[in-house]
Amino acid sequence: MTKTRVVVVDDSALVRSILTEIINRQPDMECIGAASDPLAAREMIRSLNPDVITLDVEMPKMDGLDFLSRLMRLRPMPVVMVSTLTERGAEVTLKALELGAVDFVAKPKIGVADGIRALAQDITDKIRIASKAHIRRLPPAPAHAPPPGAAPAAKPPAPTIASLGRLSTEKIIFIGASTGGTEATKDVLINLPADCPAVCITQHMPPGFTRSYAARLDGLCKIRVKEAQDGERILPGHGYIAPGGMHFSIERSGANYIARVQDGEPVNRHKPSVEVLFNSAARVVGPNALGIMLTGMGADGARAMRAMKDAGAYNICQDEASCVVFGMPREAIAAGAADEVLPLNQIASRLIERLRSTAGISLNRV
Repeated sequence: MTKTRVVVVDDSALVRSILTEIINRQPDMECIGAASDPLAAREMIRSLNPDVITLDVEMPKMDGLDFLSRLMRLRPMPVVMVSTLTERGAEVTLKALELGAVDFVAKPKIGVADGIRALAQDITDKIRIASKAHIRRLPPAPAHAPPPGAAPAAKPPAPTIASLGRLSTEKIIFIGASTGGTEATKDVLINLPADCPAVCITQHMPPGFTRSYAARLDGLCKIRVKEAQDGERILPGHGYIAPGGMHFSIERSGANYIARVQDGEPVNRHKPSVEVLFNSAARVVGPNALGIMLTGMGADGARAMRAMKDAGAYNICQDEASCVVFGMPREAIAAGAADEVLPLNQIASRLIERLRSTAGISLNRV
């Protein structure tokens, strides 16, 4: 068996030692080097040519984000970030995902050694996924580019259609995503006009990161984006993200849709689970739902997306070529859940087209 060759980059000797031990215990991977800073890592990558690197977010000598942005421009490769569970850690991690990191592991706040050992399964699973991910080279940095951690300068240009006009408020868009999904979801949402239907999103993400993610999207999109709160009304022109560590679903309350945010057992090993959100879409929203399955590992949401289709929803799955990991869309397609399979850059415009083409029908029904 060919083993996945990993280089660990972390300024803590203890963390490097524990990660090396965890990786070397796996029959299908080996740690071929451990570097204490990005400068040492650069030489190690050059000489050892690893398959995956794990990278601490905050490091001495060169900022982890600066190192990552250079790496993804000059020598793109799968990177799993090791993050801190702080607001700053969450923001840096989201920027790292934007720069091309495949995924991240959040260090718990308990003792570092015990915390990282408790994450052994998560870390090794993510290294396996990263080793198979589609990695894209970042475009060259413009001459006067802002530093990697800087806030975006301005909102993106308006989508081709600035307004959808009068639509039924019954319509809701549902998005499920996992590995690679933070950026894929952003690419869909930034192209939606301010008056589009409500968007409900389950992105596999641990507690502590979804609030920063929602705030980041809110600053970029024309719709308002926030973490979903239990019992709140689901309103057009708003995006609602499942809080990390909680399930998110939709219920009907009189003439309104409301959010249900609840604890519970993991579903398909995930909490939040796409299955939970999409099952509520099938049950409560039916033919007024539009489902989107984006990049991600595994099969979470595939059966429920088929239930949405059977209930009359219109579903789009991201195609393999544009996915970081073609797991969840592939399983949904195999389950017969997809009406269309499209590249990521065509999904928002197709959604808008679909909403406009059905607007007259919907309004005649209400």
